[in-house]
Amino acid sequence: MTQPITHYDRDCLQRLLEDALPEPLAGDVAEHVAECGECRRQLESLAGEPQWWSQACSGVKEILGEPAAYLSDGSGGRDKQGRDGVPTYDSGSDDSFATDFAVDFLEPSDDSAMLGRLGEYEILEVIGRGGMGVVLKGHQRELNRYVAVKVLAPYLALSAAARKRFAREAQATAAVVNPHVMAIHAVAATAKLPYLVMPFVACESLQQRLDRQGPLDVKDVLRIGLQAASGLAAAHAQGLVHRDVKPANILLETSVERVMLTDFGLARAVDDATLTRTGIIAGTPQYMSPEQANGDAVDHRSDLFSLGSVLYAMCTGRPPFRAETTFGVLRRIRETSPRPIREINADIPDWLERIVLKLLSKSPEDRIASATEIATLLEQCLAHVQQPTAVELPKVGWALLPDRSEARKAGSGKSAQLTRHWLVLGAAVLAAIVLATAWPKTKPIPNSPGEPTPEPSTLNPLLDWNATQTELDDTAATIEQLDADAKRDLE
Repeated sequence: MTQPITHYDRDCLQRLLEDALPEPLAGDVAEHVAECGECRRQLESLAGEPQWWSQACSGVKEILGEPAAYLSDGSGGRDKQGRDGVPTYDSGSDDSFATDFAVDFLEPSDDSAMLGRLGEYEILEVIGRGGMGVVLKGHQRELNRYVAVKVLAPYLALSAAARKRFAREAQATAAVVNPHVMAIHAVAATAKLPYLVMPFVACESLQQRLDRQGPLDVKDVLRIGLQAASGLAAAHAQGLVHRDVKPANILLETSVERVMLTDFGLARAVDDATLTRTGIIAGTPQYMSPEQANGDAVDHRSDLFSLGSVLYAMCTGRPPFRAETTFGVLRRIRETSPRPIREINADIPDWLERIVLKLLSKSPEDRIASATEIATLLEQCLAHVQQPTAVELPKVGWALLPDRSEARKAGSGKSAQLTRHWLVLGAAVLAAIVLATAWPKTKPIPNSPGEPTPEPSTLNPLLDWNATQTELDDTAATIEQLDADAKRDLE
Protein backbone atom coordinates (compact mmCIF):
# COMPACT_ATOMS: atom_id res chain seq x y z
CA MET A 1 0.00 0.00 0.00
CA THR A 2 1.34 3.44 -0.91
CA GLN A 3 2.27 5.51 2.12
CA PRO A 4 0.69 8.99 2.28
CA ILE A 5 2.99 11.94 1.52
CA THR A 6 4.34 13.43 4.72
CA HIS A 7 5.75 16.67 3.24
CA TYR A 8 5.83 18.32 -0.18
CA ASP A 9 9.13 19.32 -1.72
CA ARG A 10 10.28 22.89 -2.42
CA ASP A 11 9.55 22.70 -6.14
CA CYS A 12 5.95 21.63 -5.56
CA LEU A 13 5.37 24.43 -3.05
CA GLN A 14 6.93 26.98 -5.43
CA ARG A 15 4.57 25.84 -8.19
CA LEU A 16 1.68 26.22 -5.76
CA LEU A 17 2.66 29.86 -5.21
CA GLU A 18 2.88 30.39 -8.94
CA ASP A 19 -0.51 28.73 -9.45
CA ALA A 20 1.17 26.25 -11.80
CA LEU A 21 -0.14 23.04 -10.24
CA PRO A 22 -3.06 21.13 -11.78
CA GLU A 23 -6.28 21.93 -9.97
CA PRO A 24 -6.79 18.58 -8.13
CA LEU A 25 -3.18 18.53 -6.92
CA ALA A 26 -3.26 22.23 -5.99
CA GLY A 27 -6.27 21.64 -3.79
CA ASP A 28 -4.60 18.71 -2.05
CA VAL A 29 -1.38 20.64 -1.45
CA ALA A 30 -3.23 23.69 -0.11
CA GLU A 31 -5.20 21.53 2.33
CA HIS A 32 -2.03 19.79 3.46
CA VAL A 33 -0.17 23.07 3.98
CA ALA A 34 -3.02 24.42 6.11
CA GLU A 35 -2.49 21.55 8.57
CA CYS A 36 1.28 20.93 8.29
CA GLY A 37 3.46 23.41 10.15
CA GLU A 38 6.69 22.35 8.46
CA CYS A 39 5.35 22.70 4.92
CA ARG A 40 3.70 26.00 5.87
CA ARG A 41 7.00 27.39 7.16
CA GLN A 42 8.74 26.30 3.97
CA LEU A 43 6.02 27.90 1.86
CA GLU A 44 6.29 31.08 3.91
CA SER A 45 10.02 31.07 3.30
CA LEU A 46 9.45 30.79 -0.44
CA ALA A 47 6.78 33.45 -0.31
CA GLY A 48 9.13 35.69 1.63
CA GLU A 49 11.75 35.88 -1.12
CA PRO A 50 12.33 39.39 -2.53
CA GLN A 51 10.34 38.94 -5.74
CA TRP A 52 7.26 37.90 -3.79
CA TRP A 53 7.53 40.64 -1.21
CA SER A 54 7.65 43.23 -3.96
CA GLN A 55 4.34 41.90 -5.27
CA ALA A 56 2.34 41.33 -2.12
CA CYS A 57 3.83 42.40 1.17
CA SER A 58 6.92 44.58 0.95
CA GLY A 59 5.90 46.58 4.00
CA VAL A 60 6.47 43.62 6.30
CA LYS A 61 10.22 43.99 5.74
CA GLU A 62 10.08 47.07 7.93
CA ILE A 63 8.65 44.95 10.73
CA LEU A 64 11.47 42.47 10.33
CA GLY A 65 13.98 45.32 10.27
CA GLU A 66 12.78 46.67 13.60
CA PRO A 67 11.13 43.75 15.44
CA ALA A 68 11.56 45.36 18.89
CA ALA A 69 8.79 47.82 18.06
CA TYR A 70 6.37 44.90 17.81
CA LEU A 71 7.45 42.73 20.74
CA SER A 72 5.57 42.58 24.01
CA ASP A 73 7.10 44.76 26.72
CA GLY A 74 4.28 44.35 29.20
CA SER A 75 2.92 47.87 28.64
CA GLY A 76 1.63 47.74 25.12
CA GLY A 77 3.40 48.28 21.82
CA ARG A 78 4.30 51.43 19.89
CA ASP A 79 4.83 51.78 16.20
CA LYS A 80 7.66 53.65 14.44
CA GLN A 81 5.73 56.91 14.68
CA GLY A 82 5.25 56.45 18.42
CA ARG A 83 1.57 55.53 18.29
CA ASP A 84 0.23 53.59 21.24
CA GLY A 85 -2.10 50.62 20.91
CA VAL A 86 -0.19 48.74 18.19
CA PRO A 87 -0.81 44.98 18.66
CA THR A 88 2.03 43.33 20.53
CA TYR A 89 3.45 39.88 19.91
CA ASP A 90 5.20 37.46 22.15
CA SER A 91 8.93 37.29 21.56
CA GLY A 92 8.62 33.55 21.05
CA SER A 93 6.58 33.96 17.86
CA ASP A 94 8.16 32.34 14.83
CA ASP A 95 9.05 34.12 11.62
CA SER A 96 5.69 33.33 10.08
CA PHE A 97 4.05 36.00 12.27
CA ALA A 98 5.47 38.62 9.92
CA THR A 99 3.69 37.07 6.97
CA ASP A 100 0.42 36.85 8.90
CA PHE A 101 0.83 40.42 10.08
CA ALA A 102 0.91 41.71 6.53
CA VAL A 103 -0.60 45.11 7.14
CA ASP A 104 0.92 46.52 3.97
CA PHE A 105 -2.20 45.54 2.06
CA LEU A 106 -4.27 47.93 4.23
CA GLU A 107 -5.10 51.35 2.87
CA PRO A 108 -4.12 54.40 4.94
CA SER A 109 -6.68 55.51 7.50
CA ASP A 110 -7.49 59.09 8.48
CA ASP A 111 -7.65 57.90 12.09
CA SER A 112 -4.17 57.65 13.57
CA ALA A 113 -5.37 55.13 16.14
CA MET A 114 -6.14 52.61 13.39
CA LEU A 115 -3.75 50.23 11.70
CA GLY A 116 -5.32 51.01 8.35
CA ARG A 117 -8.43 50.62 6.28
CA LEU A 118 -9.77 47.61 4.40
CA GLY A 119 -12.62 48.57 2.13
CA GLU A 120 -15.22 50.19 4.34
CA TYR A 121 -13.73 48.80 7.55
CA GLU A 122 -11.29 50.59 9.84
CA ILE A 123 -8.85 48.02 11.26
CA LEU A 124 -8.00 48.35 14.94
CA GLU A 125 -5.92 45.27 15.77
CA VAL A 126 -5.02 41.66 15.04
CA ILE A 127 -7.12 39.34 17.19
CA GLY A 128 -6.13 35.90 15.89
CA ARG A 129 -4.52 33.82 13.20
CA GLY A 130 -4.54 30.29 11.86
CA GLY A 131 -3.41 28.12 9.00
CA MET A 132 -5.64 29.90 6.49
CA GLY A 133 -5.17 33.52 7.51
CA VAL A 134 -5.32 36.28 10.07
CA VAL A 135 -8.35 37.72 11.89
CA LEU A 136 -8.57 41.49 12.39
CA LYS A 137 -10.87 43.58 14.53
CA GLY A 138 -12.54 46.25 12.41
CA HIS A 139 -15.07 49.02 12.74
CA GLN A 140 -17.77 49.76 10.19
CA ARG A 141 -18.51 53.46 10.43
CA GLU A 142 -21.70 53.44 8.38
CA LEU A 143 -23.42 51.04 10.77
CA ASN A 144 -21.32 51.95 13.82
CA ARG A 145 -20.51 48.36 14.64
CA TYR A 146 -17.43 46.29 15.26
CA VAL A 147 -16.69 43.34 13.01
CA ALA A 148 -14.18 40.52 12.72
CA VAL A 149 -12.41 40.45 9.35
CA LYS A 150 -10.80 37.17 8.35
CA VAL A 151 -8.12 37.74 5.72
CA LEU A 152 -6.53 35.00 3.65
CA ALA A 153 -2.87 34.55 4.54
CA PRO A 154 -0.53 36.24 2.03
CA TYR A 155 1.34 33.04 1.26
CA LEU A 156 -1.95 31.44 0.14
CA ALA A 157 -3.35 34.46 -1.69
CA LEU A 158 -1.48 33.55 -4.90
CA SER A 159 -2.98 30.04 -4.96
CA ALA A 160 -6.19 29.68 -6.92
CA ALA A 161 -7.06 26.56 -4.93
CA ALA A 162 -6.65 28.35 -1.60
CA ARG A 163 -8.79 31.24 -2.84
CA LYS A 164 -11.51 28.80 -3.85
CA ARG A 165 -11.41 27.10 -0.49
CA PHE A 166 -11.59 30.46 1.27
CA ALA A 167 -14.57 31.50 -0.83
CA ARG A 168 -16.16 28.13 -0.17
CA GLU A 169 -15.94 28.76 3.58
CA ALA A 170 -17.87 32.01 3.17
CA GLN A 171 -20.48 30.43 0.91
CA ALA A 172 -20.95 27.42 3.19
CA THR A 173 -21.35 29.52 6.33
CA ALA A 174 -23.60 32.13 4.69
CA ALA A 175 -25.95 29.34 3.61
CA VAL A 176 -26.61 28.41 7.24
CA VAL A 177 -28.86 30.76 9.18
CA ASN A 178 -28.85 29.70 12.80
CA PRO A 179 -28.02 31.43 16.11
CA HIS A 180 -25.42 28.72 16.77
CA VAL A 181 -23.49 29.26 13.54
CA MET A 182 -21.24 32.30 13.10
CA ALA A 183 -22.87 34.56 10.50
CA ILE A 184 -21.17 36.14 7.48
CA HIS A 185 -21.82 39.85 6.82
CA ALA A 186 -19.83 40.19 3.60
CA VAL A 187 -17.15 38.53 1.48
CA ALA A 188 -14.55 39.97 -0.91
CA ALA A 189 -13.22 36.99 -2.82
CA THR A 190 -11.51 39.02 -5.58
CA ALA A 191 -9.52 41.40 -3.36
CA LYS A 192 -5.71 41.34 -3.39
CA LEU A 193 -5.98 39.43 -0.14
CA PRO A 194 -9.50 37.92 -0.03
CA TYR A 195 -11.42 38.50 3.16
CA LEU A 196 -14.75 37.80 4.76
CA VAL A 197 -16.54 39.82 7.44
CA MET A 198 -18.21 38.34 10.51
CA PRO A 199 -19.82 39.80 13.63
CA PHE A 200 -17.34 40.76 16.32
CA VAL A 201 -18.31 38.78 19.40
CA ALA A 202 -16.58 38.84 22.77
CA CYS A 203 -15.89 35.14 23.14
CA GLU A 204 -13.37 32.41 23.67
CA SER A 205 -13.05 29.04 22.01
CA LEU A 206 -14.04 25.87 23.79
CA GLN A 207 -10.41 24.78 23.48
CA GLN A 208 -9.31 27.87 25.41
CA ARG A 209 -11.89 27.08 28.10
CA LEU A 210 -10.65 23.50 28.38
CA ASP A 211 -7.02 24.61 28.51
CA ARG A 212 -7.81 27.03 31.32
CA GLN A 213 -10.40 25.09 33.29
CA GLY A 214 -10.04 21.40 32.45
CA PRO A 215 -13.12 19.15 32.47
CA LEU A 216 -16.47 20.94 32.57
CA ASP A 217 -19.40 20.15 34.83
CA VAL A 218 -22.30 18.11 33.52
CA LYS A 219 -24.61 21.09 32.95
CA ASP A 220 -22.03 22.90 30.80
CA VAL A 221 -21.27 19.73 28.84
CA LEU A 222 -24.94 19.28 28.03
CA ARG A 223 -25.58 22.98 27.29
CA ILE A 224 -22.61 23.37 24.96
CA GLY A 225 -23.24 20.00 23.35
CA LEU A 226 -26.89 20.64 22.54
CA GLN A 227 -26.18 24.09 21.05
CA ALA A 228 -23.32 22.73 18.92
CA ALA A 229 -25.62 19.94 17.77
CA SER A 230 -28.27 22.52 16.84
CA GLY A 231 -25.74 24.37 14.69
CA LEU A 232 -24.71 21.14 13.00
CA ALA A 233 -28.36 20.25 12.38
CA ALA A 234 -28.84 23.56 10.55
CA ALA A 235 -25.73 22.92 8.41
CA HIS A 236 -26.78 19.36 7.63
CA ALA A 237 -30.22 20.62 6.58
CA GLN A 238 -28.39 22.63 3.89
CA GLY A 239 -26.55 19.51 2.72
CA LEU A 240 -23.26 20.61 4.30
CA VAL A 241 -20.84 18.52 6.33
CA HIS A 242 -18.56 20.60 8.56
CA ARG A 243 -15.72 18.00 8.57
CA ASP A 244 -13.69 19.83 11.23
CA VAL A 245 -15.80 19.90 14.40
CA LYS A 246 -13.38 20.45 17.29
CA PRO A 247 -13.15 22.61 20.44
CA ALA A 248 -11.12 25.28 18.61
CA ASN A 249 -14.01 25.77 16.16
CA ILE A 250 -16.68 26.11 18.87
CA LEU A 251 -16.94 29.66 20.24
CA LEU A 252 -18.40 30.46 23.67
CA GLU A 253 -19.85 33.94 23.96
CA THR A 254 -18.84 35.60 27.22
CA SER A 255 -21.86 37.85 27.84
CA VAL A 256 -24.51 35.15 27.33
CA GLU A 257 -24.52 31.37 27.35
CA ARG A 258 -24.44 31.08 23.58
CA VAL A 259 -22.39 28.64 21.54
CA MET A 260 -21.45 29.20 17.89
CA LEU A 261 -19.86 26.95 15.30
CA THR A 262 -17.26 28.57 13.09
CA ASP A 263 -14.68 27.76 10.41
CA PHE A 264 -16.56 25.87 7.74
CA GLY A 265 -13.40 25.96 5.61
CA LEU A 266 -13.42 22.17 5.19
CA ALA A 267 -17.17 21.98 4.54
CA ARG A 268 -18.23 20.12 1.45
CA ALA A 269 -21.57 19.90 -0.29
CA VAL A 270 -22.53 16.25 0.04
CA ASP A 271 -23.57 16.05 -3.60
CA ASP A 272 -20.56 17.97 -5.03
CA ALA A 273 -18.63 15.28 -6.88
CA THR A 274 -15.82 17.67 -7.82
CA LEU A 275 -14.97 18.41 -4.21
CA THR A 276 -15.93 15.19 -2.42
CA ARG A 277 -13.07 12.86 -3.25
CA THR A 278 -12.01 9.67 -1.54
CA GLY A 279 -8.41 9.17 -0.51
CA ILE A 280 -8.04 12.73 0.86
CA ILE A 281 -7.66 13.13 4.62
CA ALA A 282 -9.06 16.49 5.70
CA GLY A 283 -9.73 17.66 9.23
CA THR A 284 -8.04 17.76 12.62
CA PRO A 285 -6.66 14.29 13.45
CA GLN A 286 -7.71 14.01 17.11
CA TYR A 287 -11.34 14.77 16.30
CA MET A 288 -11.69 12.94 12.98
CA SER A 289 -14.18 10.17 12.38
CA PRO A 290 -12.95 6.69 11.37
CA GLU A 291 -14.17 7.25 7.82
CA GLN A 292 -12.19 10.51 7.65
CA ALA A 293 -9.12 8.73 9.02
CA ASN A 294 -9.49 6.14 6.26
CA GLY A 295 -9.80 8.82 3.59
CA ASP A 296 -13.29 7.57 2.69
CA ALA A 297 -16.28 9.62 1.60
CA VAL A 298 -18.14 11.12 4.56
CA ASP A 299 -21.65 12.32 5.33
CA HIS A 300 -23.31 14.10 8.25
CA ARG A 301 -22.63 11.15 10.57
CA SER A 302 -18.93 11.97 10.45
CA ASP A 303 -19.70 15.27 12.19
CA LEU A 304 -21.64 13.33 14.85
CA PHE A 305 -18.55 11.26 15.68
CA SER A 306 -16.51 14.46 15.95
CA LEU A 307 -19.18 15.95 18.21
CA GLY A 308 -18.89 12.84 20.38
CA SER A 309 -15.14 13.45 20.60
CA VAL A 310 -15.84 17.04 21.68
CA LEU A 311 -18.25 15.83 24.37
CA TYR A 312 -15.59 13.38 25.56
CA ALA A 313 -13.06 16.21 25.76
CA MET A 314 -15.47 18.34 27.79
CA CYS A 315 -16.04 15.45 30.22
CA THR A 316 -12.37 14.54 30.65
CA GLY A 317 -10.35 17.58 29.61
CA ARG A 318 -8.63 15.71 26.77
CA PRO A 319 -9.52 14.18 23.39
CA PRO A 320 -10.52 10.52 23.27
CA PHE A 321 -7.74 9.40 20.93
CA ARG A 322 -4.16 10.44 21.63
CA ALA A 323 -0.77 9.31 20.35
CA GLU A 324 2.68 10.74 19.75
CA THR A 325 2.23 10.95 15.96
CA THR A 326 -0.59 11.84 13.60
CA PHE A 327 -0.58 8.34 12.14
CA GLY A 328 -0.78 6.92 15.67
CA VAL A 329 -3.86 9.04 16.36
CA LEU A 330 -5.50 7.95 13.09
CA ARG A 331 -4.82 4.31 13.88
CA ARG A 332 -6.38 4.63 17.33
CA ILE A 333 -9.46 6.28 15.83
CA ARG A 334 -9.88 3.41 13.40
CA GLU A 335 -9.03 0.48 15.66
CA THR A 336 -9.36 1.19 19.38
CA SER A 337 -11.96 2.32 21.87
CA PRO A 338 -11.31 5.34 24.09
CA ARG A 339 -10.67 4.96 27.79
CA PRO A 340 -13.97 4.94 29.73
CA ILE A 341 -14.94 8.44 30.76
CA ARG A 342 -15.82 7.51 34.33
CA GLU A 343 -12.35 6.10 34.90
CA ILE A 344 -11.03 9.61 34.27
CA ASN A 345 -13.85 11.67 35.77
CA ALA A 346 -16.14 9.86 38.21
CA ASP A 347 -18.45 12.91 38.38
CA ILE A 348 -19.82 12.15 34.92
CA PRO A 349 -23.05 10.14 35.17
CA ASP A 350 -23.25 6.72 33.61
CA TRP A 351 -25.99 7.74 31.16
CA LEU A 352 -23.93 10.61 29.73
CA GLU A 353 -20.98 8.29 29.17
CA ARG A 354 -23.27 5.95 27.22
CA ILE A 355 -24.46 8.80 24.99
CA VAL A 356 -20.86 9.78 24.20
CA LEU A 357 -19.82 6.19 23.49
CA LYS A 358 -22.82 5.79 21.20
CA LEU A 359 -21.62 8.78 19.15
CA LEU A 360 -18.10 7.30 19.07
CA SER A 361 -19.25 4.08 17.41
CA LYS A 362 -16.83 3.05 14.65
CA SER A 363 -19.64 2.31 12.21
CA PRO A 364 -21.75 5.32 11.14
CA GLU A 365 -24.87 3.12 11.24
CA ASP A 366 -24.40 2.53 14.98
CA ARG A 367 -24.32 6.22 15.93
CA ILE A 368 -27.27 8.39 16.88
CA ALA A 369 -29.04 9.09 13.62
CA SER A 370 -28.94 12.89 13.36
CA ALA A 371 -27.73 16.09 14.97
CA THR A 372 -31.36 17.05 15.58
CA GLU A 373 -31.89 13.88 17.60
CA ILE A 374 -28.73 14.57 19.60
CA ALA A 375 -29.82 18.15 20.37
CA THR A 376 -33.24 16.96 21.55
CA LEU A 377 -31.73 14.21 23.68
CA LEU A 378 -29.19 16.49 25.34
CA GLU A 379 -31.87 19.13 25.96
CA GLN A 380 -34.03 16.58 27.78
CA CYS A 381 -31.03 15.38 29.79
CA LEU A 382 -30.19 18.98 30.74
CA ALA A 383 -33.77 19.53 31.93
CA HIS A 384 -33.44 16.44 34.13
CA VAL A 385 -30.13 17.61 35.61
CA GLN A 386 -31.64 21.02 36.40
CA GLN A 387 -34.88 19.56 37.84
CA PRO A 388 -34.20 15.91 38.71
CA THR A 389 -37.42 15.43 40.67
CA ALA A 390 -39.70 17.02 38.08
CA VAL A 391 -38.16 15.77 34.81
CA GLU A 392 -37.21 12.17 34.14
CA LEU A 393 -34.33 11.10 31.96
CA PRO A 394 -35.47 10.29 28.42
CA LYS A 395 -35.76 6.69 27.29
CA VAL A 396 -34.46 5.89 23.82
CA GLY A 397 -34.46 2.77 21.73
CA TRP A 398 -30.74 2.05 21.97
CA ALA A 399 -30.32 2.51 25.73
CA LEU A 400 -32.15 3.09 28.98
CA LEU A 401 -30.61 6.28 30.21
CA PRO A 402 -31.28 6.15 33.98
CA ASP A 403 -27.94 6.01 35.73
CA ARG A 404 -26.91 2.46 36.50
CA SER A 405 -24.66 3.70 39.28
CA GLU A 406 -27.64 5.42 40.95
CA ALA A 407 -29.63 2.22 40.59
CA ARG A 408 -26.81 0.36 42.29
CA LYS A 409 -26.85 2.87 45.16
CA ALA A 410 -30.64 2.58 45.51
CA GLY A 411 -30.38 -1.20 45.54
CA SER A 412 -27.60 -1.37 48.11
CA GLY A 413 -30.05 -1.21 51.08
CA LYS A 414 -32.24 -3.90 49.59
CA SER A 415 -29.21 -6.08 48.94
CA ALA A 416 -28.15 -5.78 52.58
CA GLN A 417 -31.67 -6.72 53.70
CA LEU A 418 -31.70 -9.75 51.41
CA THR A 419 -28.31 -10.79 52.72
CA ARG A 420 -29.64 -10.75 56.26
CA HIS A 421 -32.67 -12.83 55.18
CA TRP A 422 -30.47 -15.48 53.61
CA LEU A 423 -28.10 -15.61 56.57
CA VAL A 424 -31.00 -16.26 58.97
CA LEU A 425 -32.46 -18.78 56.56
CA GLY A 426 -29.14 -20.60 56.33
CA ALA A 427 -28.81 -20.74 60.12
CA ALA A 428 -32.32 -22.13 60.45
CA VAL A 429 -31.69 -24.80 57.84
CA LEU A 430 -28.44 -25.78 59.56
CA ALA A 431 -30.24 -26.09 62.92
CA ALA A 432 -32.90 -28.27 61.34
CA ILE A 433 -30.28 -30.56 59.82
CA VAL A 434 -28.54 -30.94 63.18
CA LEU A 435 -31.77 -31.80 64.96
CA ALA A 436 -32.84 -34.19 62.25
CA THR A 437 -29.59 -36.16 62.14
CA ALA A 438 -28.52 -36.13 65.80
CA TRP A 439 -31.65 -37.59 67.37
CA PRO A 440 -33.92 -40.59 66.61
CA LYS A 441 -36.94 -39.95 64.45
CA THR A 442 -39.17 -42.57 66.26
CA LYS A 443 -40.58 -42.65 69.74
CA PRO A 444 -38.54 -44.60 72.33
CA ILE A 445 -39.76 -48.21 72.78
CA PRO A 446 -41.31 -48.64 76.24
CA ASN A 447 -39.35 -50.77 78.69
CA SER A 448 -40.17 -54.47 78.77
CA PRO A 449 -42.11 -55.71 81.75
CA GLY A 450 -39.88 -56.08 84.75
CA GLU A 451 -37.24 -53.59 83.47
CA PRO A 452 -36.69 -50.52 85.61
CA THR A 453 -37.84 -47.20 84.27
CA PRO A 454 -35.06 -44.61 84.03
CA GLU A 455 -35.17 -41.86 86.55
CA PRO A 456 -36.89 -38.77 85.19
CA SER A 457 -33.89 -36.72 86.11
CA THR A 458 -31.75 -38.64 83.55
CA LEU A 459 -34.03 -37.62 80.65
CA ASN A 460 -33.55 -34.15 79.03
CA PRO A 461 -37.04 -32.78 78.25
CA LEU A 462 -35.67 -31.28 75.00
CA LEU A 463 -34.89 -34.79 73.77
CA ASP A 464 -38.36 -36.03 74.24
CA TRP A 465 -39.87 -36.99 70.85
CA ASN A 466 -42.84 -34.72 71.18
CA ALA A 467 -40.63 -31.74 72.09
CA THR A 468 -38.23 -32.49 69.22
CA GLN A 469 -41.07 -32.74 66.71
CA THR A 470 -42.43 -29.40 67.86
CA GLU A 471 -39.05 -27.73 67.35
CA LEU A 472 -38.77 -29.18 63.86
CA ASP A 473 -42.25 -27.96 62.95
CA ASP A 474 -41.44 -24.46 64.22
CA THR A 475 -38.16 -24.42 62.27
CA ALA A 476 -39.93 -25.49 59.08
CA ALA A 477 -42.47 -22.71 59.50
CA THR A 478 -39.67 -20.18 60.07
CA ILE A 479 -37.87 -21.36 56.93
CA GLU A 480 -41.05 -21.05 54.85
CA GLN A 481 -41.66 -17.51 56.14
CA LEU A 482 -38.08 -16.39 55.47
CA ASP A 483 -38.18 -17.91 52.01
CA ALA A 484 -41.42 -16.08 51.24
CA ASP A 485 -39.93 -12.77 52.51
CA ALA A 486 -36.83 -13.23 50.40
CA LYS A 487 -38.84 -13.99 47.25
CA ARG A 488 -41.01 -10.94 47.84
CA ASP A 489 -37.92 -8.70 48.25
CA LEU A 490 -36.38 -10.09 45.08
CA GLU A 491 -39.50 -9.21 43.16
